[in-house]
Amino acid sequence: MTTRVERRTVDLSGYPDLVVIYLGMRVNRIAGIKTLIGFGPKISSSVEAMPDGLLLHENFLFSLFPMHAGMRQYWRDPESLLKWTRSDPHRVWWQDFLRDAGGTGFWHETYFRRGGMEAIYDDVLKPIGFMKFAPAVPARGPMFGAAARGGKESAAAPVLSEAELYGDPPKKES
Repeated sequence: MTTRVERRTVDLSGYPDLVVIYLGMRVNRIAGIKTLIGFGPKISSSVEAMPDGLLLHENFLFSLFPMHAGMRQYWRDPESLLKWTRSDPHRVWWQDFLRDAGGTGFWHETYFRRGGMEAIYDDVLKPIGFMKFAPAVPARGPMFGAAARGGKESAAAPVLSEAELYGDPPKKES
């Protein structure tokens, strides 16, 4: 059989610790349009600053109604991604969002070349991604931070600790 299709692939051997992360923000209430649109310039300027380890950033639109925008990022390694998330401006964005989602829902799904996946869904009203087939559980205890959910160790503290976000630590079941 002959083909007219030019088949190509990529050699990822130079990226043994590659991380791919999909992120999205969906409007839940009319006020969320302002929140979503307000993030555009912030994201653009952070990408233009080329944080260490960011290999590629791509924007896309999931839907117009409800408005649901997203992005895909490729990072050299988990350490680069975690370092950036714990620095400004991301740290401030995340702290502000966790105080008030501004009428939106936010999610991310992360895939590690060396194995492992993790995700978070904050104020996501309708299941998407992993939520469509896997049980959704509270982001508490070992499921609180992205590094722990992904099976990765991180020397850096999370942007907000569980105690800061929720108050007292959750009670252990007897």
